[in-house]
Amino acid sequence: QFMESGGGLVQPGGSLRLSCATPGFTLSDTYIGWFRKAPGKQPEGISCVRGDGRQTNYDDAKRGRFTITRDIAANTVFLRIINMKPEDTGTYYCIPTECAGLARTWVPRGAWGQGTQVTVSS
Repeated sequence: QFMESGGGLVQPGGSLRLSCATPGFTLSDTYIGWFRKAPGKQPEGISCVRGDGRQTNYDDAKRGRFTITRDIAANTVFLRIINMKPEDTGTYYCIPTECAGLARTWVPRGAWGQGTQVTVSS
């Protein structure tokens, strides 16, 4: 199970970097995805990165403000969010993901972690 951190309260226009610790994860050809769950909504895929860090995929609507990176040595995946908006509010999760095609077709695999809460508000 992965461990998310880095969330918090951010003003509109601000930025955050979320972290996903992936201890013991060594599958270079398996993708790790970031999902966001807003209150009352289903989780939505944001971005995913291949285990070796060499391939990324994004939900088309998230390109530009979200950047995913993988630090293999630190066994961590990061999600950088800039120019944040109130609609970015939600709980963010990282999880192994079948990450082909459009974001709405991505399939999270395994157990969800605790997530990290992000609130964008003035």
